Amino acid sequence: MEWNIERIEALLLIAGIVSMLARKLRLPYSVGLVLAGIGLALSPIRIELALTRELVFSALLPPLLFEAAFHVEWSAFRRDLSVILALATVGVFISLVVIAAGVALLFHWHPALALLLGVLLSATDPVAVLAIFKETKVSERLRLLVDAESLLNDGTVAVLFVIAMAAIAGEQLTPTGVVTSFVFTALGGMVCGALTAGLVLGLAGHTEDPLVEITFTTIAAYGSFMLAEYFHFSGVLATLTAGVMVGNIGSIGAISDKGREAVIAFWEFMGFVANSIIFLLIGVQLTRQNFHAFWYPALMVILLTTLGRALTVYLCCGFFSKTPQRVSRSHQHALFWGGLRGALSLALALGLPVNLVHREEIITIVFAVVAFSILVQGSTIAPVMKFVSRKGSVQE
Repeated sequence: MEWNIERIEALLLIAGIVSMLARKLRLPYSVGLVLAGIGLALSPIRIELALTRELVFSALLPPLLFEAAFHVEWSAFRRDLSVILALATVGVFISLVVIAAGVALLFHWHPALALLLGVLLSATDPVAVLAIFKETKVSERLRLLVDAESLLNDGTVAVLFVIAMAAIAGEQLTPTGVVTSFVFTALGGMVCGALTAGLVLGLAGHTEDPLVEITFTTIAAYGSFMLAEYFHFSGVLATLTAGVMVGNIGSIGAISDKGREAVIAFWEFMGFVANSIIFLLIGVQLTRQNFHAFWYPALMVILLTTLGRALTVYLCCGFFSKTPQRVSRSHQHALFWGGLRGALSLALALGLPVNLVHREEIITIVFAVVAFSILVQGSTIAPVMKFVSRKGSVQE
């Protein structure tokens, strides 16, 4: 699809209008965008839009990840690292097993296909989660837990997706090979991110021109992602590593005070643009799915996904109930209901081979889960937060 200036201007105009209306109606911005995308697809207006894996991974995901990671304080992240890693690794496996086992038993799918669907839906999506929580007043610790988990668990899913596709292709997999692939992909991505960030921070230290500093951070965001993907590492972990390094090391001298203000404003705008395009396109794509044909499996998978998320949060957080990293019950409820799925799941699903068995059904089911996640969970997360805060304040 050709992205010309007219299409970009139309999208930004719609996003700006939706943003104003959503604020007045006290509706989450991302929910308003999805509804606007649905309305746009059903209207006589024809703007040829398509949500593709290439668009999400190449253009939209790097700025969203970088902007989120840029604001992560390393000291706070390090304090809760054990909880975050448990949710982003063990939690992903718990959710995956629940979804895959349920699909295999209910629909009699081949185990490899059930595993694939479980992988697609087992991780919360950073795009959807960050968009919702930016508009919801929560404690800094809860925001960190939600943001960091949703950002890091993609590294787990990226590896598991490759493993699932290999299983479908009939390759022989061993536990040693799986672990090696995981470590190789994750560490490789982090090394690429660290190298890219180190380079741009070194260059930024020799200038106080805000425009040049913005340019260098843009190179860090996209360059780290592309470098890692080129070597088949995790581009997401690369960009996250670069964002954390630039945000924390840059604040102690590599980026000037004036430049930091400009960098923050620039990346907030980039996040707004990327979020707007993603959620509008999700709304457009929802109208093109054959939900009528697959309503029952879609409903069952929504229930399985919700169950898997509940087990993930309450079991993983339960491990830390007697430790200094204890997560309050109200925070656990918020983590459970705030575990949204979004563009990441859709991008991976849309990139499946065209000859894959059940491909259309898988894509439709993933869209159904994402629609429920954004429209139902996303629109109710604020009242849920208020409700749980009555029994235990979310402010610690």
